[in-house]
Formats: sequence, C-alpha cells, structure tokens
Amino acid sequence: MKRFVVIGHKAATSGDFKLDDMAGGAGRLDILLRCVNSSFFLSHGIRRDTEVYLVLQGEPNSPRTIRINGSEVRYLNPDERSTGALVRNALLKHLDGEEIRSSPGIYISKRSFKQVLDDLQPISRLVYLKEDGADVRTQELDGDLTFIISDHQDLKEEEEAELLSREPIKLTLGPLSYHADHCITIMLNELDRRG
Repeated sequence: MKRFVVIGHKAATSGDFKLDDMAGGAGRLDILLRCVNSSFFLSHGIRRDTEVYLVLQGEPNSPRTIRINGSEVRYLNPDERSTGALVRNALLKHLDGEEIRSSPGIYISKRSFKQVLDDLQPISRLVYLKEDGADVRTQELDGDLTFIISDHQDLKEEEEAELLSREPIKLTLGPLSYHADHCITIMLNELDRRG
C-alpha cells in the first residue's frame, strides 16, 4: 500500500464553501484536491493500491481528516470541482467520535496530524518528502510506505518535530522545490519504475 498524508494548514473544516472558490474561500483546498487527483488517476483507471489522508487544519472545526481509499472509492472524477464536492459532502457530516463513511471510499474523522501518524506508524514506514533529504534515487523503497507532504506552506515547527520524533526516512525528489501534487506524481513514477 502507498499512502500520502497531505496537510492543509488553512483548508476549510466545514462544508460551507463554494465550489467556485476553493482557492480562496476554502483555504487553498484546491492544492489538496490536486494532490488527490495526482495520487489516484492514471490515463484509463484509478490506482487501487493507494490511500490519501487530507489533514485539514483551517477554520472553523479544526482538525478534520478525510481519508480516501483507492480500493473502495467511487464517483471520483479527475476534475477539482467534483472532488471538491465529495470533500464538501464529507465535511457536512456530523461527527461524534469515530471515523465515519461519507461516500464509498471516502471517510471523515476528527483526527489530528499526530493521531494520523499514531495510526499509521505501526503499519507503515513513514517517509518525509523534504528538500534537504537524501536523493530518492539512492534509496531502497519497498513495502508499505506513507509519504508526508505539506501544502504550499512548510510543516509548522511542532508538526515537523512530531514527525521527526518518529524517525522517518527523509527524501528529496530533485534539485528544485516542487508543488505538492507534482511531488506525488514524481514519487509514484519512481515507485512505478521500480515495479
């Protein structure tokens, strides 16, 4: 299984945003939606061995985590607007405690970044995608992997400290800084080439 945890520092945590304003009114949710599309879509199919966690930290109900499971997901289309509608529908769900299903393959919970890491670390190797990491092409990558990336902002100091305390593999994808969704595409291409 390949997993991507994407932190949206200002991404809306309620469903009252307009689908025409996901870059502004939804707190740069557009970045996270592009990450979803990069994680799942192939030319004629969907990656069924992939899972995405969107950790939303904006107003007014922070945190909210939306988990999308590629082996179960339905109604996912490669445009930001329809993916945004699926996320908005999840955010409209009433949460009491546990993770709940919003639609096939899409789940929502009140989990924080730390809680997501707590859940994933026992079952997966954590990989921090960061400019000052080791070159991805020099590293062995196999098994169950979880890649951690941030939106258009770096991880906050406390978030990075929480992640680094878990001793993740720290990798860079190349000599330049890339958009979060491009990082996912590059990483998946690297894994595809390794078979």
